[in-house]
Amino acid sequence: MPKRQPITRRLMLQGLGGITIGLPWLEEMLPAATGGVRPTDVPVRAFNVFFGLGIPSPLQQEGFAGVLEPLGPLADKLLIMRGVDQLRADEPGINAHYDGASAAFTAEPPNGTARAGGASLDQMIRLGAYPNGLPTGMIPSLVAGTYFRRMDRPVRYIHSFLPDGTAAAAMQEQPRDLFARIFGSLEALDENDPRHKRLQRSVLDAVKEQANFYTGPRSPLGAQSRSRLADHLDRIREYEQRVFDSENAANRRREQPPLPPESKLLHGGQADPGGEGIDISVADLVEEWRLMADLYALAILTDRVRFGSLTFLAAGERIRLKGAYDYDGRRIFQFDDAAQRNSSGANACSHEWWHAFSESGENPQLRAHAHLKMREVAYFLSLLDREEAREANGRTVLENSLLTISTESGDGRHNDVKRELSGVFHAVTGANGRFQTGQILDVGAEGLDVYNTILGTLGVSERLGPAQRPSQRVDKIIA
Repeated sequence: MPKRQPITRRLMLQGLGGITIGLPWLEEMLPAATGGVRPTDVPVRAFNVFFGLGIPSPLQQEGFAGVLEPLGPLADKLLIMRGVDQLRADEPGINAHYDGASAAFTAEPPNGTARAGGASLDQMIRLGAYPNGLPTGMIPSLVAGTYFRRMDRPVRYIHSFLPDGTAAAAMQEQPRDLFARIFGSLEALDENDPRHKRLQRSVLDAVKEQANFYTGPRSPLGAQSRSRLADHLDRIREYEQRVFDSENAANRRREQPPLPPESKLLHGGQADPGGEGIDISVADLVEEWRLMADLYALAILTDRVRFGSLTFLAAGERIRLKGAYDYDGRRIFQFDDAAQRNSSGANACSHEWWHAFSESGENPQLRAHAHLKMREVAYFLSLLDREEAREANGRTVLENSLLTISTESGDGRHNDVKRELSGVFHAVTGANGRFQTGQILDVGAEGLDVYNTILGTLGVSERLGPAQRPSQRVDKIIA
């Protein structure tokens, strides 16, 4: 029986035009020399997951019986923290859609309109864990998301920042752009080059020979690993077809009688004309988000990226949502923001339900929107917790990584700064057993102390915030 050849997860299938296909985890990546798993066999990863508008503190108290219900199936993989205070990020005259969004993952107020006040958690961990840089071929940071709010404040939708407060990477907001960022582009080849046309059919054409070798009879991989790699390549092609399906459909229509134009989501400046918001159906919103989430998760699972952020709807998002929303086989709500608010433009957007929150009221619309946000966040998290996401130590990528989930405010009303920037929802994954997952904790601590506790627990020596400020470790979150 031939001796198994060790294969590093850093190994990539790389082809023409900069196309790069990461490998899934394979049994041949286990350290044969040690006969077991070392801590270093699981890479350090940190991602910030942001959702817009927040969850009012009183609703957080209901736990999984309320709007947090979709997180329930992942309860043992999450530490949910209530009572996190971001008051130090308050900017006089500015609401939490701006300063609270900047504080998410940095615990700092913004630095002007274009920068955060400092580094975000993921980037602090990246610099601490990989001071000499990441392995060759990896994306340094991946920033992506589904959002539609524009203005001059990128901290509303970007949530990965370098120490100087600038974005860690360009924001990818469309599936096609995210796909190209993960797998490469064709810019290196002249458009008249036959190879360019071949690559236009599929990115997998760029690595065809290597893929055939690793899945074929001469492969150094075992049968189970060959099968897993073949499934992985099939999944890439599936995502590719989903990304480019609209273009293919348009080409088909040119050969058929004209059909009514399909509704498409707007991006760029068109997505927020005059700050008045846009109309979006539940189906269209979820379809685009889930494709983005699928691609982002694929980048993590193939070890193309270890740091970055993913956004589901911006801080202060202005959309008028319409359509049925179902969860777990039951109808949760029938969205029709414009009709239910009996208004138009910005005043008809879901954003206004947060401003109208009533502690003594039922708040059905806000509850439905928050429940939907949690369902979609849970969708992304679950992609990292499947059997194919299991790593050498027996845990899944979700369990081994640090994913920090947060938002901009603990109360959407703008009439009380302390209330607005207190009780900001936070949740973290276990980071390979480092944090007390499986519970909901009332931490009653400043975001800065929570974040610095996270950094210290992951072995990062640098700290966020002013050097002269005494740091208060939040021991209750540590496993």
